[in-house]
Amino acid sequence: MARDMSDKEILKMELDQLKKEVSTPRTPVSANCTETITFVEGLLPNDPLIKGVSDDKNPYKGDKGGCVVT
Repeated sequence: MARDMSDKEILKMELDQLKKEVSTPRTPVSANCTETITFVEGLLPNDPLIKGVSDDKNPYKGDKGGCVVT
């Protein structure tokens, strides 16, 4: 697409994009990190990767046999 455009058209597109980006609301990284940490810590008690899955709720646990790679 850019190959079919003149330099002036490409610069106009870039300028339009920069105008959109300058109006984007921004927050400090420290504030975003604090919010992310709070969010993740709030979900921690129910996270199956941290706590594990109980045997009665684990569909892969049981006497289904196993797989042996030889």
